[in-house]
Amino acid sequence: MRSMFDAAERALGGIDVLVNNAGIMKLARVADSDDESLDQQIAVNLKGSFYGMREAARRLRDGGRIVNFSTSVVGTKLETYGIYAATKAAVEMMTAILAKELRGRNITVNAVAPGPVTTELFLTGKSAELIERMAKMSPMERLGTPEDIASVVSFLVGPDGGWINGQVLRANGGLV
Repeated sequence: MRSMFDAAERALGGIDVLVNNAGIMKLARVADSDDESLDQQIAVNLKGSFYGMREAARRLRDGGRIVNFSTSVVGTKLETYGIYAATKAAVEMMTAILAKELRGRNITVNAVAPGPVTTELFLTGKSAELIERMAKMSPMERLGTPEDIASVVSFLVGPDGGWINGQVLRANGGLV
């Protein structure tokens, strides 16, 4: 993470935005989960987000933006998503706390929590029937698109998102 920030600072003269969007999802019932799956999801989803937030907190220019990725499963609590949702719930908590810790620097820290989105991460390992059922769960009766989520991120990092801070935006078509 440090070398990525170093390279960005060299190339751009400073950093204004971090979007923490790396993630992995390994679905299994809690009782059937293995240590390797737990460790991998913590390493990528939680530690990866932490390392990005820590570096951004030290190096973003005043007025910058941090957007972390969570998941709407933190709210829906779907079976087999236990470890994945736990790592993302921790990201949500760090988001809220870091927003307060950066007081006085005009840096916003928010999280986007997508619902089901037509990405490889979501689609892999799911039957067509399950995908269709999940698409119908929201009042919009469709899966989100990467463009739907990109628009939310664009809002948060742009000038219109400057008063949004320490929040989780559940970009999920109304899925509870």
